[in-house]
Amino acid sequence: MKRTIADSIVESLLNAGVKRIYGIIGDSLNALLDAIRRSGKIEWIHVRHEEVAAFAAGADATLSGGIAVCAGSSGPGNLHLINGLYDCHRNRVPVLAIAAHIPSSEIGSGFFQETRPDMLFQECSFFCEVVTGPRQIPRAVTMAMQTATARSGVSVLVLPGDVAAFEYDESPVPESVIHSTRPIVCPSTDELKTLADYLDKGKRITLLCGAGCSGAHASLMKLCEKLQSPMVIALRGKEYLEYDNPYSVGLTGLIGYSSGYHAMMECDVLLMLGTDFPYRQFYPQEATILQVDLDPSRLGRRTPLAYGVCGDIKTTVEMLLPLLMEPHSPDHLQHFAEHYAKVREELDNLAAPGRAPIHPQFLMKVISDLADEDAIFTCDVGTPTVWAARYMSMNGKRRLLGSFNHGTMANAMPQAIGAQVAQPGRQVISLSGDGGLTMLLGDLLTLRQQKLPIKIVVFNNGALAFVELEMKAAGFLEFGTELDNPNFAALAQAMGIEGIRVEDPNDLESAVRRTLKHSGPVVLDVVVNRQELAMPPKINLEQARGFTMWMLKAVLNGQGNEVIELAKTNLLR
Repeated sequence: MKRTIADSIVESLLNAGVKRIYGIIGDSLNALLDAIRRSGKIEWIHVRHEEVAAFAAGADATLSGGIAVCAGSSGPGNLHLINGLYDCHRNRVPVLAIAAHIPSSEIGSGFFQETRPDMLFQECSFFCEVVTGPRQIPRAVTMAMQTATARSGVSVLVLPGDVAAFEYDESPVPESVIHSTRPIVCPSTDELKTLADYLDKGKRITLLCGAGCSGAHASLMKLCEKLQSPMVIALRGKEYLEYDNPYSVGLTGLIGYSSGYHAMMECDVLLMLGTDFPYRQFYPQEATILQVDLDPSRLGRRTPLAYGVCGDIKTTVEMLLPLLMEPHSPDHLQHFAEHYAKVREELDNLAAPGRAPIHPQFLMKVISDLADEDAIFTCDVGTPTVWAARYMSMNGKRRLLGSFNHGTMANAMPQAIGAQVAQPGRQVISLSGDGGLTMLLGDLLTLRQQKLPIKIVVFNNGALAFVELEMKAAGFLEFGTELDNPNFAALAQAMGIEGIRVEDPNDLESAVRRTLKHSGPVVLDVVVNRQELAMPPKINLEQARGFTMWMLKAVLNGQGNEVIELAKTNLLR
């Protein structure tokens, strides 16, 4: 009996536990799709854009804890994967991409749809190799998946269409078992003692904690108690650390709180744990800075360190605790706990219903209050991420996914697709910007076709609002940011999806309840205030000058009504 290389690839994927592949069919994928069809054991998740396939695979891998697979046909097909794969790679989730290629005999001839996928994907993968014959299979598949799993990133198999269809005599296929190991990594005894010495000498210690602190919640509470330290949380650490945390003083950075910013700026020792927080302007200049990270290449790359060690956060903290000998005053912690309480009260006051157009803070709070305890949220970059960071309540069961490192538009709905496929019994809510949703709008049809009960909440402000804020802060008149949007609810209904539109804040809560109770997919189109300010925790002189310049330019250019609306929105709530 003859078998094809595609048959061997499918068998290797099955041996590794792969249950589904996200993608779009094309003739260069014919042999692979036929092998999938004949096996009857792998589900083909048909999306409308390959970028969606890569984002969905990333969310699937994040939630399932295993490797996920996406595929694209030759040339433009697999090229569309690249933005989603960059996001997966930077989010450190294991994804295998199968990039179909032109016929092997035509490579290098300028053939129809020819690209160089073996070169294109090098920057966003740990493994990228071309399959040229049967002797590579299944070992190439095994190596690709093992690399993606072991290094938590992307692997790419480039598969020419004719090679996939190549027939050869059947031979035993070795098991493609993927070995997922999580070794315990900890600093040496001497390194731990040195780290403890720095902390014992500190008088005002602040912790900055990120996604690397997953699984270390209880240990970090003990450390904060021991050091009497406030904890500032980087955005990707929010879902792991924000709940049941009396030491939290909020986030810092462009979407953070003033309490978090000042807790870092006014400390004498900053301890960074499992975070690669990128914004250098938000680090203190005078403090002693210490860092613990599982990846030693990250030590000191954001800010100069007094000392850095490599280690798993939970293990390192538990080994460090007995070495801390000096008592610490509670003054630093109490000061910023009180500061945060005031900031939190002010933020919550901004989430009142108010008048139309609806305040986005109010929308986010209502969603947070009414969503399931174990709901999965995905959020687009820009203002949906801002409002999720500030108003989405986490509890240790909820998940929050976004493009927090890559920062691309249009991630929320695709990630929601992967999340819902991976966790069909959970409530999945996409917090979509109007700009992000419309960028990949066609994949609303995927919700209907795959029968995915995802709830799409559209923050419809008719603009690329965060870009506008950045322009205002820099003193520029906003230009090229306005969006002439349709009625997204009506558009959804035309696609066979439930659509609900809300313009009056008095109707919002009932609309959200109706959305969450509906058994199928829903697009909730909420008209929110375009002029809502989402200011960073630190307003420097340059930003203040820029904002003043924007107001002056707006008046001189006949746009004074925008200044008035801005004031009415943010001062007369």
